[in-house]
Amino acid sequence: MRRVNIGLTEEQRKGVSNLLNQDLADAYLLLVKTKKYHWDVVGPQFRSLHLLWEEHYTALTLSIDSVAERVRALGGYPVGSMEGFLQMASLKEHAGDVPSATKMVSNLMEDHEQVIRNLREHIDKCSDEFHDEGTADFLTGLMEGHEEMAWMLRSFIEGESIETDNTNPSSEKKTPVGV
Repeated sequence: MRRVNIGLTEEQRKGVSNLLNQDLADAYLLLVKTKKYHWDVVGPQFRSLHLLWEEHYTALTLSIDSVAERVRALGGYPVGSMEGFLQMASLKEHAGDVPSATKMVSNLMEDHEQVIRNLREHIDKCSDEFHDEGTADFLTGLMEGHEEMAWMLRSFIEGESIETDNTNPSSEKKTPVGV
């Protein structure tokens, strides 16, 4: 491969690529969780949440591609396996769990807030430690997208309660078949 000569040392580019791969792993895990909740949500707010999460996973898909391409532009290779994503992600799976609609919203909001905190740290590192203002700016744009999604989810929770009263037998915890 031809040498990358963009004003950053190989060490700087590797450091930034590592941060981007961490962000990519979190975004991918968040995408999978958002799609799973999109499929599993039930209750009076089904349609609202189903459509909101479709918007979110569409935006996440685009941002994932952008992050991976940014890694390539810096001469690195993006993580590209589920094993790699799970090893690098700061977010946690909730495998085998089908929570209530409110808990789904809460879980996703907390994950977006974690991603925002990580991105703030990575923006500072890109700028201060690696002197890559281009990636710092790129990550700022990603962070703003996560801030908007977190705000939408937070607003949903702060609105009318969508919890069940636990008197309905269908409100018991559900587990997908085969998990």
